[in-house]
Amino acid sequence: MSKKTYARALLFGRWYRSDIDEQGHETVEYAELSSDGSFEFTFITLDVNGVIIEQVTELGDWGLVADIHFTVTKNELINDKIYAADLNNDDNYQVYKVLSLDHKKFHYQHRLTNEEYIMTRVVDNTGHC
Repeated sequence: MSKKTYARALLFGRWYRSDIDEQGHETVEYAELSSDGSFEFTFITLDVNGVIIEQVTELGDWGLVADIHFTVTKNELINDKIYAADLNNDDNYQVYKVLSLDHKKFHYQHRLTNEEYIMTRVVDNTGHC
């Protein structure tokens, strides 16, 4: 049985996803994956009125091999200050199975929790039809 292989370049750029939890709080994730293997992920949690409860930005490295996507968080940005992440903390290492990936959508599943996520590409400039 052959593994599905995805081109790493498909992930280059900016991505977005949004989820609502049981309390009605919205979590928004903005991800920027660079060709040099670095990433910036910003997680924003909003209450039911749309007020920001929490905002965290993680910086680190990412990769894609065949259908395996992985991230290593190395720094966190809190109140405009960069703090080194504890690289002894297992939570700073994540691995996902890519379920589908194209230039518009990235669908992946966490290898430990089996949670699935779908991110949509952010298009910076709109085309004219």
